[in-house]
Amino acid sequence: MKTKLATTCFVIGTLLTPFVVHAADDPATDTDRTHPKTFVKDSVITTKVKAKLAEEKMTSLAHIRVDTHGKGAVILSGKARTQEEADKAVSIARETEGVTSVKSKIKIKKDD
Repeated sequence: MKTKLATTCFVIGTLLTPFVVHAADDPATDTDRTHPKTFVKDSVITTKVKAKLAEEKMTSLAHIRVDTHGKGAVILSGKARTQEEADKAVSIARETEGVTSVKSKIKIKKDD
């Protein structure tokens, strides 16, 4: 009985292997944001940028939103107190591994 089960699993695994290998090597997955593999890559980049912004301990950097679109294109938006803080956020994003470009939509808003 165990031999029959093991043989069945082996045959099924052998038949499915070509499909798994083909799906893993598909170059279209890097350009299609709806594909889970690309979405995960973008999420990792977003998390890295957010973590680096948090390490700076500048309160206005906490109000900056980070979004990553296919192939590492980062968009920063939100509010900063000074232009220097906005520039610092852009610099941090550019220095992050996996980021290919950075677009800033950060607005300068001084506290009232």
